Amino acid sequence: MFALLPKYSGGTSDMRKRLVQIFGFLISTIGWVLVLCTLAMDYWRITQLGGQGGSFVIKVLWYWSNLWKDCSTDSTSVSNCKDFPTFWSVTPFIHGVRGLLMCGLIFGFVGAVLCFVGMECTYIGGTNKTKDKLLLAGAVFHFAGGVSDITAYSLYTSRIIRTNFGTVVPGVLQYNVGVPIFLGLVGSFFIILGAVLYAVTVFKVVCPERRHIYGPSLKKKNAVHWILQTLQTLWVLYGLRKI
Repeated sequence: MFALLPKYSGGTSDMRKRLVQIFGFLISTIGWVLVLCTLAMDYWRITQLGGQGGSFVIKVLWYWSNLWKDCSTDSTSVSNCKDFPTFWSVTPFIHGVRGLLMCGLIFGFVGAVLCFVGMECTYIGGTNKTKDKLLLAGAVFHFAGGVSDITAYSLYTSRIIRTNFGTVVPGVLQYNVGVPIFLGLVGSFFIILGAVLYAVTVFKVVCPERRHIYGPSLKKKNAVHWILQTLQTLWVLYGLRKI
């Protein structure tokens, strides 16, 4: 048994669709700006030496790192930094984090272009059907970029955690997670949220067979497809008139 969704006002639905797409564009853009900022920020990891004796101890030293250099800063705010060696001499760990972030940015750039062309409020991209397909493709690129960035930050964090909770090795510093990691994770969440908002507004149009709500005979779909279908159903029901 299944029931057809009631008809609803096209003008109101189009306006709501545009607003959600604009919100998705803004929040995903904020996410990518945050991710870009973390690439240039210092203190991805930081640790402190000294300063443990109250006011009688005035000397303290901070060691910190980012993706490009290792540095130390003393209590007089004087920093000494050592840039990482040439590209081929960097550890595979740093290569992996850099590569994942770069892949995420590439996915994000492609996704931003596709979504900008496919949005309802722009006058480029062809017919509405074509624009919806472009927007859905852009949402997929945004989602892939967000996942790639989350993986990079998680990989960097896992290395810090393993060092702190593993066997203590003399001469190996135990770092704490810095602010850029948290900022990047928030930005990645914004990117994925923007991708979901994009996909929700066009999923029903690109996949018209999902306009019916089935009962017990609903077949199991893969996880991503099921999530998009559920969000799209909530989106449609929200815009319907009460019966």
